[in-house]
Amino acid sequence: MQKRDNLPSETTKKKLILDHIFPPFRFRQTNRSTVRDYAIFLNIQTFRVQKFVMGLLFIHQYKPIHSSGLVSTMIYEIVFRSDLASVDLTKEETTDSHDSKISPPENGQQEDGSMFSLITWNIDGLDLNNLPERIRGVCSYLALYSPDVVFLQEVIPPYYSYLRKRATSYEIITGNEEGYFTAIMLKKSRVKLKSQGIVPFPSTKMMRNLLRVHVTVSGNDLCLMTSHLESTRGHAKERISQLQVVLKEMQEAPESATVIFAGDTNLRDQEVTKCGGLPENILDVWEFLGKPKHCQYTWDTQMNSNLGIPANYKLRFDRIFFRAAAKGGHIIPQSLDLLGLEKLDCGRFPSDHWGLLCILDVIL
Repeated sequence: MQKRDNLPSETTKKKLILDHIFPPFRFRQTNRSTVRDYAIFLNIQTFRVQKFVMGLLFIHQYKPIHSSGLVSTMIYEIVFRSDLASVDLTKEETTDSHDSKISPPENGQQEDGSMFSLITWNIDGLDLNNLPERIRGVCSYLALYSPDVVFLQEVIPPYYSYLRKRATSYEIITGNEEGYFTAIMLKKSRVKLKSQGIVPFPSTKMMRNLLRVHVTVSGNDLCLMTSHLESTRGHAKERISQLQVVLKEMQEAPESATVIFAGDTNLRDQEVTKCGGLPENILDVWEFLGKPKHCQYTWDTQMNSNLGIPANYKLRFDRIFFRAAAKGGHIIPQSLDLLGLEKLDCGRFPSDHWGLLCILDVIL
């Protein structure tokens, strides 16, 4: 590989990684117990650290080539070019690529004005393994259900470019343009965009924010929001702070609008309790629908083998919050189901998260 000028020193590279990835543990004295607990944390959540490292190194045009199973050793070989940036999913065409083409519905069933549908899904764009097959898998679900709105997390620029090419019946609004980010897809034939905006999370260490759009659907005003709240147990304090920002934005939305937040919250139930629970006028759709067991866990390492970790975790990371319009009753959550439960031909699932399909009744 050719040597490039003005490259940072090894010390600078190590400091960059420590500064961005492990701020709670940087440049401080720790006792044996703390080191042991931290090593356990890293070993259990290796996949999260690797994904986060990949995201940050992508921003700085670095690429981690190898990391051992014990991430606590902090052994990374760095190459100063971004293979992520060179990924071109639009070239990954196959003879059956028409199956992943997201086209307008051919009949009136999907355009039933009495129904409103949405999908929220962390699509794990930072995992480059089998990415072309996995993105086509996601698109096949979008084509099958033709949702009015799609909320996505962990989108990377090549994934976004592919969606723009394939999902021509949707308008796509993103929370950023580089690294990894969120996106909201609006079906052009049904959802009319009025305005959009981004609410920053000032103390995020993981480039997270809140993406917000105001739209109209069948004469109803809606405020739609998505986010990917701070990851891992070690960042619970920041995650709770971000949740409070989300709830504040939902509360302050115009009273005439129905407000829907859908995204990867990374929340544990005790964290919601710790922040005082949801406001009285904001409901958790899964709880509102009676806590159906079939769609409780959206992140299930026992059922989903994408991460390849031996530990079994079942968590409800992906959630939908709902605030009815002040005059109430115009849009009501009706059902909730998981998506992405079938392995693709490549032997993997579309994502390490299950997607959520939510159907709402629209009272005309």
